[in-house]
Amino acid sequence: MSNYWPLLVYALAIFALIALMLGLSHTLGQKRRDPATHEPYESGIVPVGDAHLRISVGYYLVAIMFVIFDLEAVYLFAWAISVREAGLPGFIEASIFIGILLVGLIYVWRLGALDWGPNTATVKTDNSNNR
Repeated sequence: MSNYWPLLVYALAIFALIALMLGLSHTLGQKRRDPATHEPYESGIVPVGDAHLRISVGYYLVAIMFVIFDLEAVYLFAWAISVREAGLPGFIEASIFIGILLVGLIYVWRLGALDWGPNTATVKTDNSNNR
């Protein structure tokens, strides 16, 4: 039991700090209540306009690809830390992993999912009226 006293002191210090912050917030905080105070996500600021925005599918596609390749970096970082212990089999597995992701990236690139601007190949200019 004598080994746990630092943990007990730490827990008590955390609870005291939380109680102090909540008490100061309640004491020093704003007392005024506006009708917009209880609206979600506004925190007392009167909302202006509509909250429903139309965002293109390309934005979500890039976000999903970011998450995928961000996770790739996490896995490769873990492999890079243990590269000596993994040896040649670990290198081969990491190469296969990178190869699969590279094939997926090329596939997505060929589909045009990375193109944000207008497709210049399909934009036609009509020069017949300029004579």
